[in-house]
Amino acid sequence: MNEEIEKNPERENLLVIHHLKKKYLNANRYSINDLTLELKAGEIFGFLGQNGAGKSTTIKCITGIHPYDEGEIKICGHDMKTDSIAAKMNIGYVPDNHSVYEKLTGREYVNYIADLYGVPLEERAERMDRYLKMFKISFAVDRQIKGYSHGMKQKICIIAALIHNPRLWVLDEPMVGLDPQSMFDIIDEMKAHTAAGNTVFFSSHNIDLVSKLCDRVAIIHDGELKRLIDLHEEGARESLEQVFRSLTMAENKA
Repeated sequence: MNEEIEKNPERENLLVIHHLKKKYLNANRYSINDLTLELKAGEIFGFLGQNGAGKSTTIKCITGIHPYDEGEIKICGHDMKTDSIAAKMNIGYVPDNHSVYEKLTGREYVNYIADLYGVPLEERAERMDRYLKMFKISFAVDRQIKGYSHGMKQKICIIAALIHNPRLWVLDEPMVGLDPQSMFDIIDEMKAHTAAGNTVFFSSHNIDLVSKLCDRVAIIHDGELKRLIDLHEEGARESLEQVFRSLTMAENKA
């Protein structure tokens, strides 16, 4: 984490979730039940849970894709229900299914996203060029996305998510199917993004990666927050897998 940020424990909360509840139509239980989290500027925040635990539902509420029944979500002080446009302007989102307009070229798609966020032409050109070189896909940027590999689609999604330099970068299982070098590139950018005073919300099944990369982690199970862990505390990184197993697998056996 950035040293200047570390010296300021009172740094701002970029994401605030208070008592969030979400129930899908005709469901007999809440998919998210009374979730409260606060993410500070300058941290990589891990979000762990088994399949069906509520991770993706939480992310879709945070990003404004799904409405929610109760509670509050604020992005950089903007309420997602009452000031959703301003809240969304501060979010960069990488979904788990690299959903893009595949008939567009990579350049056309990133420019489309940049237009939505009102990114000036000079700024977007500089950022796009930097990210294309970083992720080594300059050679394909003017080809239709439908011809991209899985990894290339994921990279163009990441570039589009970063083109407006969001304060909150939300990643839902971003490493699935990527080669090691692509993973290293994304990790480096996650670190750089938080070093600049931004926040990364990182949902993953990879406990080992979360333990090495994140500052704090939340473990969610059956839609409820089971544990919030500061990974800078002594022994926390080494014991994360054991804690995760004890909080999730034991309940499954009950």
